[in-house]
Amino acid sequence: MKTIMDVKRTFDLIQWNVEKYPREDMYGGRKDKEWKTYSTEDVNNYVNWVSYGLLSLGYIKGDKVATICGNKPEWNFIDLGLAQAGLIHIPIYPTISTEEYSYILNNSATKIIILSNKLMYNKVRPISGEIDNLDIFSIDKIDGVRSFDEIIEAGKRNADKFHDILEEIKESIKPEDLVSIIYTSGTTGNPKGVMLSHKNLISNAISTANAYDLGYGDRAISFLPLCHVYERMMNYNFQYKGISTYYVENMGTITEAMKEVKPQIFNTVPRLLEKIYDNILSKGSNLTWIKKKIFFWAVALGLKYRLKGNSSFYKFRLGIARKLVFNKWKEALGGELKIIVAGGAALQPRLERIFWASGICISQGYGLTETSPVIAVNPPFKDKARFGTVGPILENIEVKIADDGEILCRGENVMMGYYKAPELTAEAIDKDGFFHTGDIGVLEDGKFLRITDRKKEMFKLSAGKYIAPQVIENKLKESLFIEQVMVIGENEKFASALISPNFSYLHDWCSLNKIQFRDNIDLIEQPEVIEKFAKEVKEVNQSLGEYEQIKRFRLVTEEWSPQTGELSQTLKLKRNFISKKYKEIISEIYFTTGKETNMLVKIKKSIKRITNISEILKNLPKF
Repeated sequence: MKTIMDVKRTFDLIQWNVEKYPREDMYGGRKDKEWKTYSTEDVNNYVNWVSYGLLSLGYIKGDKVATICGNKPEWNFIDLGLAQAGLIHIPIYPTISTEEYSYILNNSATKIIILSNKLMYNKVRPISGEIDNLDIFSIDKIDGVRSFDEIIEAGKRNADKFHDILEEIKESIKPEDLVSIIYTSGTTGNPKGVMLSHKNLISNAISTANAYDLGYGDRAISFLPLCHVYERMMNYNFQYKGISTYYVENMGTITEAMKEVKPQIFNTVPRLLEKIYDNILSKGSNLTWIKKKIFFWAVALGLKYRLKGNSSFYKFRLGIARKLVFNKWKEALGGELKIIVAGGAALQPRLERIFWASGICISQGYGLTETSPVIAVNPPFKDKARFGTVGPILENIEVKIADDGEILCRGENVMMGYYKAPELTAEAIDKDGFFHTGDIGVLEDGKFLRITDRKKEMFKLSAGKYIAPQVIENKLKESLFIEQVMVIGENEKFASALISPNFSYLHDWCSLNKIQFRDNIDLIEQPEVIEKFAKEVKEVNQSLGEYEQIKRFRLVTEEWSPQTGELSQTLKLKRNFISKKYKEIISEIYFTTGKETNMLVKIKKSIKRITNISEILKNLPKF
């Protein structure tokens, strides 16, 4: 058997694991509510069968293969099987629109789609006829659709015939060769196809692997979409480290899976972490009096946690808090969790503090699809991390801050370019090889990278002052009452905000305060609710400069999501979409004076009083 000395291409990870980290549970996935594990030998076989099968069906090196698939071991069999056969992987989000599917499949000239189930098939079926010679296979059985098993069975039958052919293809593949095109969801216009090489992804996987000390024998849970470069690269990272990975396709089963798998590490995005934290606080609010006091004492203590300089008295109290409260948090997450890797958006420093205080390290990173993706990451070590930053720059990556504050990046992780868009590539990567991230940031102490905003999202007030909306939005989202928020005010006299409330929490608050409402439309017009949000905004305003403060806000009745269009697939605000959707509300904000706004609130209070009196009169006994 040919041995492997190093990992330079994505598919090298298979032989790397067979030789260095043989185990019975390289991958795990749920089958009919039971966990099914795959050994390193099983994985090696399935990956080869995918390669042999596709080659025997007539697909050749350079052909594009799209996957629309949830998190499961089969995703990896396909991904690595494509890579070693020289086929180009086009992973696509399951939740995008039919129009986006059409654009991506046509732009990439995809020849075959492998999808998970009937729900995903129904999304692509309307446009499948528009693409010539397109084959569709499904992992789940669907009447009239070719089965993924057909590929596997063809691979088994033709293993001997295609063994030498596959070996020749593998030998011909260089680390610099294209392995995947990932279409960024974007916030405006058509998605861009980011071309990534084996070297892009593997260099990043190895660099991030050196940032923490888990390894062979440890377990990870994977639930973020593998079609996104962040989870995909970390998937390679886990394999490079010999960490067994268990895949969760249904987000609703994460808590149950945590308790069953007992992972040491998982990846998440800040919004999901915020929901976990909010859920924990909500449960704490429902405890009995003395337990509630102890719970929130521990939370208050945790929020004061520092990486360095905690006093002996603080450490003594923290030890008590961990025994009484924080250990239960860890139990809810499986009991053995050591590291949570957070990326995709800015993480609130309070979440870093509280989870580190609980004994779970938050390792926040930063990057983009175009950088494969990680540029910087906070290691899970007290002496190497800094709260409020995304950590030190990874080895073998060069970062500099441009004169206008933009973060520029150069290294093996920077993409090959945008597919079929040389002009866009030239705009993004300058003549010196630096990729222009579009993010604004600073290097603290010449080492720790702090992201302050998106360059394109900053706007100027009519007085000439610049507003960095993300900074303000992240502060506002620390409120338990606020799910999403967008700061507005370009070319206006002052900054305002559109707020999508955390309706679940708000409903509970209204119940406790005996505030009655018919629906969410009625709810956001309740004077008590408006006043409560005004207090939340006022509290944040105290930490902002005069020109940055939110002078007015409006609550909206919709919960923002990728499905309804307000958020991208990576949960970033689609600002243009939101601005158009709430055009009338925004106009009302800036064409209504402060006195008129106060008058409207008073009128609503009066109407409510009148309504209450009418209800009383209606229910008086008749004489």
